[in-house]
Amino acid sequence: MKIKSVGLAVIAAAGVFAANLPAFAQSPREAEMIGFHQLCDQGDRRACIRFGMMLGENKAFHEEWRHRHPEWWSWEH
Repeated sequence: MKIKSVGLAVIAAAGVFAANLPAFAQSPREAEMIGFHQLCDQGDRRACIRFGMMLGENKAFHEEWRHRHPEWWSWEH
């Protein structure tokens, strides 16, 4: 019985760890946006502008990205 408890604890810890990992890009466009967002966070104004433009150009993906990248909409919180 003790072995099962330890096994369940390991599985639960792995799940918590995996939930805290950053989301990975699902497309090259999304990967590029992640890069621009990171540069923007570091103070690159051109990256901020390009990120905003790409975000505006891809409205069809907003709902999906809101779930995967809530930090992209931090100004709304």
